Amino acid sequence: MKTAIIGVSGAVGQEFLRVLDERNFPIDELLLFGSSRSAGTVYKFRGKPITVKELKHNDDFKGVKIAFASAGAGTSREFAETVTQYGAVMIDNSSAFRMDNDVPLVVPEVNPEDANHRPKGIIANPNCSTIQMVVALKPLEDLSHIRRIHVATYQSASGAGAAAMDELVHQYKQIAKGESPTVNKFAYQLAYNLIPQIDVFTDNGYTKEEMKMHNETRKIMHSDVEVSAMCVRVPALRAHSEAIWIETERPISVEEAREAFQKASGIVVQDNPEAKEYPMPLFAATKDPVFVGRIRKDIANPNGLSFWCVADQIKKGAALNAVQIAELIIGA
Repeated sequence: MKTAIIGVSGAVGQEFLRVLDERNFPIDELLLFGSSRSAGTVYKFRGKPITVKELKHNDDFKGVKIAFASAGAGTSREFAETVTQYGAVMIDNSSAFRMDNDVPLVVPEVNPEDANHRPKGIIANPNCSTIQMVVALKPLEDLSHIRRIHVATYQSASGAGAAAMDELVHQYKQIAKGESPTVNKFAYQLAYNLIPQIDVFTDNGYTKEEMKMHNETRKIMHSDVEVSAMCVRVPALRAHSEAIWIETERPISVEEAREAFQKASGIVVQDNPEAKEYPMPLFAATKDPVFVGRIRKDIANPNGLSFWCVADQIKKGAALNAVQIAELIIGA
C-alpha cells in the first residue's frame, strides 16, 4: 500500500515514522513530503533511505491510499484537493477541518464509525488535549450521560513542537550557567514557570485551545455536554496531564468508574494513592495508552466524579491516533 507523510521533519512527522513501524502498518511504498527547506533530507524507514520531496500541486499523490498530514492548517487547506484528488484519504493533524460538517473528527476508541463517512476524503485528527480526555470520558458516558465537564490541562512543551522542547531544555541549561534564557517559542520563559495561555484569546476570554476542547468534545461524542477548560503550559518535556471533573445524569460510584476504565480500550488505570501510584508525564512519555488515576467522588457535587489523566501528546495525542484511524480504514 502506498502511504504518504506530509510534514515529516516535524515532531509529529517523526513520530509517524516510529508509530507506523512499531505497529507494522502495511506499506509497500512510503512517500515523504516537506517544505522547500526539508526537501532533499533523507530519513530511514524500515532500513531503507527515503528522500523528502517538496510538497507541490502535481500528481505525486496518484496511487496513494493514506496520506498523513502534519504541516499546519494553512498547508492542509491549500493542498487538501491535491492530496485527495486521486482517492487518497488525508488524515489531517491540523485544526483546518476539525469543525467542518463534511469532515469526521475521529478518536477510534470513541467514534470509529464516523471514519466511514468522509465526503471530502479527509478525516480530522482532534486536538491532542481533546483526544486523551474523550478516551477517558467514553467509558463513563456509557454508564451515564455526562452533562458537564470542567478540565484543567497541564500541557508539556511537546505541544508546541520539537523546537519548543529544545528551547525548554536549553533554557534550563542557560539558567544553570547564570545566563538569561532564550525565549522564542512561548510568550514567556517556560523553565521554572507556568504559562496560563495556549493559543490566542477569543472574545469570551477563553483561548482557542480551550474552545477546541469544548467544540471538539461535543462533535466527537455527538453530545450536548458543556465543557469549560483552562489550558496551561507547564515545563514538562513530553506528555500532557489533565485534571477532570464531570457531572453525570446519575451518580457514578468510584468502583463503577474504575471498573469501566479497566475494561475500556486504550486506558491503563494507575490508581493506588496509598502506594503513591498515579499517572505522571515522566512515565507516560513515549507510551501508547491514556493513563487514569486519582479517581474520586466530587465532594462538591452529588453527581460529580473527578480524576486525573496523562497521555503522550506526540504519540496518542497525534501520530498514534492518526495511525489508528488509518487502521480503521484499511481494516487492519
